[in-house]
Amino acid sequence: MNLDDIWTPFLTQLAKSTAVSTVSKKKITGIPFLYFTVNTGIGKATIETLIKVEAAKVMKGKRLQMDYSFVREDQSLMVYRVRFLVPQEKMFCCGNLCPDCIRFRE
Repeated sequence: MNLDDIWTPFLTQLAKSTAVSTVSKKKITGIPFLYFTVNTGIGKATIETLIKVEAAKVMKGKRLQMDYSFVREDQSLMVYRVRFLVPQEKMFCCGNLCPDCIRFRE
């Protein structure tokens, strides 16, 4: 699964929000950070709700999880670390007769 197929609509929907002026994604040492320029009167709880709702929309029907954490705030700028995580379990049979093969699950 290409995570760019998740990030593009996610960032587009975040940018359309009335609470956010601009949103940009920067990767620092391989970790994605979202930089929000928020409108006046918008708090941390509003942005976190927005992140959760929009992530749920783009993850619908896919086996992904989202992890986010608040990093810092400076006037109208908020920074969050947001990651989309793929499952670590096997999702197909490789044919090597593995003891944890997906074919043996009930």
